[in-house]
Amino acid sequence: MSDLDYNTDLKFLENGPWDELYVLTKHWVSDLEFYRDDLMFLNHLIDKYIIWLTKPENLQMIKELKIGLQETNTKVHDLLEKVDRHRNRLGLLVEDPNKKDASIIITEHEHLEEEIVRFVKSFRLNRKETFKLTEYVMESEELSDIIKG
Repeated sequence: MSDLDYNTDLKFLENGPWDELYVLTKHWVSDLEFYRDDLMFLNHLIDKYIIWLTKPENLQMIKELKIGLQETNTKVHDLLEKVDRHRNRLGLLVEDPNKKDASIIITEHEHLEEEIVRFVKSFRLNRKETFKLTEYVMESEELSDIIKG
């Protein structure tokens, strides 16, 4: 998933190697599952500290952040489903490489990769914002003093 350079390499794939793309989609699933689990951690982090918040502006920022994380969570689940369907189609091509829909699957593969790249960028921004906001809220609410002692 490093950049979109891989898309130019897909041009030669009109006749395969479907098994390599199938393996690549297994890596996509593994990566997406990692991001899904990390999102659960980020939500847990926010939920753990939200009970200590007293300032309305902090509560509003956290609510907005949670909405963004929920949207990201929805997207990761959607991508996992899409990749699973795509992997099943690739599996059929591995079994019968002369299928007529090969060009459609190549296009689908390219689009999925682009979606995953956009998702990863969005996820990283959300993660960075979560930690930055959590740190800010802890300092502004003086939570570090409450938590330490």
